[in-house]
Amino acid sequence: MLDTYLLMLAALFPVVNPPGSAMVFLTMTKRASTATRQMLARRVAINAFFVMAASLLVGAFILQIYGISIPVLRIAGGLVVAASGWTLLNSGSTKEDATLSSDSKVEYASQAFYPLTLPLTTGPGTIAVMISLGLSRAAYADHRAEFAFLIGGLLATLTIAVAIYLCFTFSDWVAKVLGRGGTDIAVRLSAFILFCLGVQIVWTGVSDLIRQFIPVAA
Repeated sequence: MLDTYLLMLAALFPVVNPPGSAMVFLTMTKRASTATRQMLARRVAINAFFVMAASLLVGAFILQIYGISIPVLRIAGGLVVAASGWTLLNSGSTKEDATLSSDSKVEYASQAFYPLTLPLTTGPGTIAVMISLGLSRAAYADHRAEFAFLIGGLLATLTIAVAIYLCFTFSDWVAKVLGRGGTDIAVRLSAFILFCLGVQIVWTGVSDLIRQFIPVAA
């Protein structure tokens, strides 16, 4: 159980990257109040836990039902992530944002799952990792070992969800430290990194598809 917990934690943390995702979260909620941002952080963390847990437990089964391969999942998810990054990169300036309402609970509440949870926090990369780890359950013939694997995996998922909540809840501290100008620069850089991440996910999916056809062509 401990080995599974450490393995999944090591595999998930770099992909989810809660500190880095917190900057994107701050970008998406820069006009929200502190109370609204804390509410969203709690909802995103809960949603992320269920997305990761579902991907671990039944993700491979669902993809098999619809005939979706992991490379295709990466390409589709990468396109969504890249589009979100491009939109953020070309969003209005802080002067334009100042003219808008500082808090909109209904608007932000509707964004708690999409796009804040999926695909910005637990995107196609996270889902692909969880599905791949879930497929390794077939190697356990002993039910006791499989149960320990599931418990360790769910504990690792819970740990990542808690990290998401803490990083997102205190993301407004970054804005206070950097100031308006520094925050705007950080927002643009985060949006550009998000766009690059989406392109990278798409390229990974395309590369996987190409590798599947190379033996056939040969």
